[in-house]
Amino acid sequence: MLKLVIGNKNYSSWSMRPWLALRANDIPFEEIFVPLYTDQADKDRILSFSKAGKVPTLIDGDVTVWDSLAIIEYLAEKFPEAKLWPSDRAARAHARAISAEMHSGFVPLRSECGMNLHRPIRAIALSDDARANVARIEDIWAECHARYGKQGPFLFGTFSGADAMYAPVVHRFRTYAIPVRAEAQHYVDAMMQLPAFQEWTRDGVAETLRIARFEDV
Repeated sequence: MLKLVIGNKNYSSWSMRPWLALRANDIPFEEIFVPLYTDQADKDRILSFSKAGKVPTLIDGDVTVWDSLAIIEYLAEKFPEAKLWPSDRAARAHARAISAEMHSGFVPLRSECGMNLHRPIRAIALSDDARANVARIEDIWAECHARYGKQGPFLFGTFSGADAMYAPVVHRFRTYAIPVRAEAQHYVDAMMQLPAFQEWTRDGVAETLRIARFEDV
């Protein structure tokens, strides 16, 4: 069985992405939880799974993959029936492009609005760069809805790897009371109704471990 090493569900947006890709597609896997930012023993345990020293890490027999997007790509190849990427070539290229954009971009938004599921919902003053990130994400969601919305409620109709990549942003928008314009709100609603998204959220909220530097935002 596949093994997925993850960090705290309350905080680890990168862990959430491949976890969601697996759970939303009913792909069996063993979840291995290692608390983040605790002691050396936990750091060493993460290193025992991957020399990168980070989560998530996917283990499939003698294959180890240690990056969220790389894991999703691996799952798409191993489980083609899950259709983690659209079957149409142009749509597939679009899905990969916006997933890569999420993977490497939106640093101001991430820095200013860290994922923290049990944080009381309240707004903060965002920088101009973070507000530009929000606008760009809304544009992505609105454009996908305009192009593929007839096929279903997610970015490319049915749930895809791109949705796994953007799911944590839904939590950031909710937690930091960031308003979403009407053309993109449908996506927030669809994601929050996804059973796998709800399961991760419940588990994250139920966690009792608190990391002080993430609680002061």
